[in-house]
Amino acid sequence: MRAAAQRVVEFFENLTPHSVARFGEYYTDDAYFKDPFNEVRGLAEVQRIFSHMYEVLDEPRFVIRAHLVDGDQCFLTWVFCFRFKSFKSQEVQIIHGASHLKFAPDGRIEHHRDYWDAAEELYEKLPVVGSLMRWLRRRANS
Repeated sequence: MRAAAQRVVEFFENLTPHSVARFGEYYTDDAYFKDPFNEVRGLAEVQRIFSHMYEVLDEPRFVIRAHLVDGDQCFLTWVFCFRFKSFKSQEVQIIHGASHLKFAPDGRIEHHRDYWDAAEELYEKLPVVGSLMRWLRRRANS
């Protein structure tokens, strides 16, 4: 499965709005996907999530920092860079995260689980909500 993992790394690092149509080459028809905001099953639903990403974000891109393969499983660490389309600030946002992938016998992804801290990596960067989240973090740490 090392070759499958390398294909996935290259696919995500070169992802474009047009490549979402090619997800069937990388995900099984009944693939499971979960992240802090979504939990879906099925290729069309996974494609919907990534299509939505391109609708609401400018210049989203993944940089894979490392990947480990063990049998039919792969663990990726990554950085996700983007800009919010709906906010006036054009500052590049960065989310650090990881993905756990399980491959089907044909090398396509049948299970994709993303792990990242939505509070620290996203909510704290938003206007209004961010100040509340930072206050909550300070209170929890004192």
